[in-house]
Amino acid sequence: MAMPAAEIETLIRSALPDAQVTITDLAGDGDHYAAHVVSGAFAGKSRVAQHKLVYEALGGRMGGVLHALQLTTAVPN
Repeated sequence: MAMPAAEIETLIRSALPDAQVTITDLAGDGDHYAAHVVSGAFAGKSRVAQHKLVYEALGGRMGGVLHALQLTTAVPN
């Protein structure tokens, strides 16, 4: 079962309301995405902690409904 990109974006923005989110479907199959997330919530956090915030926003869907997510995070300039 594929997960729509819009749903991924909605979940991330629900947890990180200030986030700028760009989702790219890497394989055209709805299972392999890249996400670039920019949020002030990442300030002062390690890259691992930033990614953890995003994965928590996805509510356990990684590895199930969402097969693969190539994730990059950043703090706004």
